[in-house]
Amino acid sequence: MIPISEDVEKVATKTVDAAYKVHSLIGSGLLESAYQACLIYELKKRGLSVECQVSLPINYDDNIIGNAYRIDLLVENCLIVELKAVEEITPDHISQVLTYLKFSNLRLGLIFNFNKKYFKDIVRRIVR
Repeated sequence: MIPISEDVEKVATKTVDAAYKVHSLIGSGLLESAYQACLIYELKKRGLSVECQVSLPINYDDNIIGNAYRIDLLVENCLIVELKAVEEITPDHISQVLTYLKFSNLRLGLIFNFNKKYFKDIVRRIVR
């Protein structure tokens, strides 16, 4: 397997750092939209470019189908971040991020499930 580039790893580290700050300041139990707004703020404070609700088209039967998916956050055009506020991350959530990675031709995604008390239980790293 080809390793993730050092640049992408640095972006991922800064992103996890930002998520830690958000979780430590506002805790768990809020709506996903609250975490999204706060995480965007923290990422920008760290000098990272971030796009929100990025449309991801798919190629179907030699046709481009726009708006087939929406990526919660795309950081530095190299890292997909999916935000959740659910009881547990399921295999469907992991499949969702793997699909985003496949169609975007990116290698690394992070799932943050902010509905957890301890930060160690929040982060899930997905590699394609």
